[in-house]
Amino acid sequence: MKIEGMSWTYGDDINTDLIFPGKYTYTLRQPEEIANHALEDLDPTFVANVRPGDMIVGGRNWGCGSSREQAVTCLVYNGIRAVVAVSFNRIFYRNAINNGLLAISCPKAAHAINGREQIVIDLDQMWIQCAAETFSFPALNATVLEIIRAGGLVAHVQQKLNTV
Repeated sequence: MKIEGMSWTYGDDINTDLIFPGKYTYTLRQPEEIANHALEDLDPTFVANVRPGDMIVGGRNWGCGSSREQAVTCLVYNGIRAVVAVSFNRIFYRNAINNGLLAISCPKAAHAINGREQIVIDLDQMWIQCAAETFSFPALNATVLEIIRAGGLVAHVQQKLNTV
């Protein structure tokens, strides 16, 4: 399975408040409303210019801060397919997988990818290709891949139940 899209690059320690402002946590419920506030305090151009299939590239500790699930869903609702980062906050990583958002830790690729360049991720061969070169990343757990391919944990469980 290959994923292709344009990159949006950000730095280290991008916390959940920067990804999805906390002031909206308990007031917004609809996917479109949540999507409209993605990264608004970090990159006010994001929502107006992001396209389905685009990918986020981050630095160290992407998604640190609170366990706010909207920090993942606001990206998913905007069509983001993957986040490639130097490293992830563990709660953000788990929320990403649960919501079908591919999260790959690949420091060399994260440092090499420039903003607004085409990147390709091959989940079968476990590599990321950008203008600079192609980078391999450690194999993802088979169950994690199943959850991603299903579109998230709920869809994965429903598929499993339907095959029993």
